[in-house]
Amino acid sequence: MSQVRLLVGTRKGAFVLTADGQRADWAVSGPHFGGWEIYHVQGSPVDPDRIYASQSTSWFGQLIQRSNDGGESWEPMGKEFAYEGSPGTHQWYDGTQHPWEFKRVWHLEPSLTDPETVYAGVEDAALFRSTDGAQTWQELPGLREAKGRLWQPGAGGMCLHTILLDPTNPKRIFIAISAAGAFRSDDGGQSFQPINRGLKSPYELPDPDAEVGHCVHRIARHPSRPDVLYMQKHWDVMRSDNAGDLWTEVSDNLPSDFGFPIDVHAHEPETIYVVPIKSDSEHFPPDGKLRVYRSRTGGNQWEALTEGLPQQDCYVNVLRDSMSVDALDPCGIYFGTTGGQVYASADAGDSWRAIVRDLPAVLSVEAQTLP
Repeated sequence: MSQVRLLVGTRKGAFVLTADGQRADWAVSGPHFGGWEIYHVQGSPVDPDRIYASQSTSWFGQLIQRSNDGGESWEPMGKEFAYEGSPGTHQWYDGTQHPWEFKRVWHLEPSLTDPETVYAGVEDAALFRSTDGAQTWQELPGLREAKGRLWQPGAGGMCLHTILLDPTNPKRIFIAISAAGAFRSDDGGQSFQPINRGLKSPYELPDPDAEVGHCVHRIARHPSRPDVLYMQKHWDVMRSDNAGDLWTEVSDNLPSDFGFPIDVHAHEPETIYVVPIKSDSEHFPPDGKLRVYRSRTGGNQWEALTEGLPQQDCYVNVLRDSMSVDALDPCGIYFGTTGGQVYASADAGDSWRAIVRDLPAVLSVEAQTLP
């Protein structure tokens, strides 16, 4: 019987949750790296026992940890992230120019074909790649050449938080940066182009034709349709049917179009999930009701999924990397909260339950479907 492994990064360590294909009983391992911020934990789709973790503190700096046995043991990997050449400057909060400074790794994305290759999205925003299992890292500087001098931090920093690898085209990479926008490479990361046409950000970016500067929170897609992208922006849920060349809004009947995560059903490419948050200043669910919203039509028509979720006095947030989907049928949907709960649905969102509570604030959740 298949198994599911959840890799959970938190403010004070990493946790590994495992269950069989019924997903009824969960074993919890951790905390690994107790006391450290674990921004992201991600497993290789090629080798399920290979897991990478981004470990960070303001005191000790950035470390990358690697496990070759499914999280039973870990070893530190390379931690040198040097920008290529003279990095130059980008815009600061006040519009002045500010030097590029490496701070932390926000997101790790292992290759779809090679367990030794892994990408890292960092703050200040840049894309790095390792081809030796995270021992050494090299920047792909073509990304910052896509108008990087005009990029500006969002409220949480200038972070590259999303990396999507195209399963049908190894040369195509999508990335998203807060608050620069979305970008696409069609040559394996040597060069990138902004893909932000159709995005509107009247509060943060008054220029309606700005090529960069939009605060994209997350992008997602289904592997069977890699040209169809879904986006949760600072405000608005968006969709593109042409690999990001043009975006249209699909927020419609959501109670708020502000949020962080977005994900796609494992077997239904038109079924997507978001977690609305009240506003950019009030990071909690509207009306204190924790609701996942599902659209079975690729957007615009949304239904609230509430069974098993708190519907009063709930003031947690769900961060951008804190939702994931397994590959079983029916597929499982998972998300973690800043209150330390991890919620799971074994029926594609129809019902939910907290499979663990009282963890430190959850920063990321990734699901692995194991044979």
